[in-house]
Amino acid sequence: MPQSILYDNTKLAVAKIVKGGKRLRSHMFAELQSHYLFDDRFGRPGKGNDKGKVEGLVGFVRRNFMTPLPVADSFDALNSRLLGACTKRRQAVLRGHNTTIAARMQADLAAFMPLPPAPYDACHKLATRVSSMALVRYRNNDYSVPTRYGHQEVLAKGYVDRVEIACRGEVIASHVRNYGKAEFVYNPLHYLALLEHKSKALDQAAPLDEWQLAECVHRLRRLMEGRMGNPGRREFIQVLRLMEDFHQHQVEEAVAQALKLGAISFDAVKMLLLSRLENRPVRLDLTFYPYLPAATVAATDPRAYLGLIANAGSNVTGVLA
Repeated sequence: MPQSILYDNTKLAVAKIVKGGKRLRSHMFAELQSHYLFDDRFGRPGKGNDKGKVEGLVGFVRRNFMTPLPVADSFDALNSRLLGACTKRRQAVLRGHNTTIAARMQADLAAFMPLPPAPYDACHKLATRVSSMALVRYRNNDYSVPTRYGHQEVLAKGYVDRVEIACRGEVIASHVRNYGKAEFVYNPLHYLALLEHKSKALDQAAPLDEWQLAECVHRLRRLMEGRMGNPGRREFIQVLRLMEDFHQHQVEEAVAQALKLGAISFDAVKMLLLSRLENRPVRLDLTFYPYLPAATVAATDPRAYLGLIANAGSNVTGVLA
């Protein structure tokens, strides 16, 4: 970490310039400075020559790394691409120097301060409360949380690519950030625990409208409801709740296997799922299912077959007569 950094007067860092040119730092910038313990310096308003080298480097990056406009599937992919470009640039030897940028950087690092054990959590934080619909509003959009956190105080953290919601220091929900306005961002899994107790609302639940499930899952529901009615719908929701602890594709594979075996039940799907993950043969341990009737099979006594021989002899005598 550099011992001091020169900034312009961006509103991200400067909340207000008061008499005498003193800068009042913004809350977020004060957090950043307190975390890394560097000194800040600010250029004069409207004086680009105070930081001309910075402006030149920004132009170089724009022309060489951002032209043509890069396209990436995610921010991670874009960052990886930019990191590769910077790594390649480090091997260059600039005019007036006889060593590479990487070698000169190693010399500069000797004057840097050590980094803290953990990086700064670079996000916008907002203390708020969960609504009765298990939603948290952040920047004009509503994000879902598990229903058990209704009406509780939470901390919404907005990153560039996602929104995280924490309660008592634990992250309870994470969503891809929506930059629209007045939109709802749902995670269907957040509402399954409530739907298990109110199973008749399954078809009217808005958070589940755009949930894409494999056809085998819909077939399992039809079979369960056809055989057991409303209890079958509740058991189907229990199958969906397996996705709270396992990946969706893993549950769907277990459902497809259960349908192939004709085992239409939550217990069967769960057993097949665990056996697949643990790489062991499917085995039903009846000690975990006390409600099933116990069957006792005694060992066969070989002397029991003597009666068959005696009966066979009498039948032969009757035919000869």
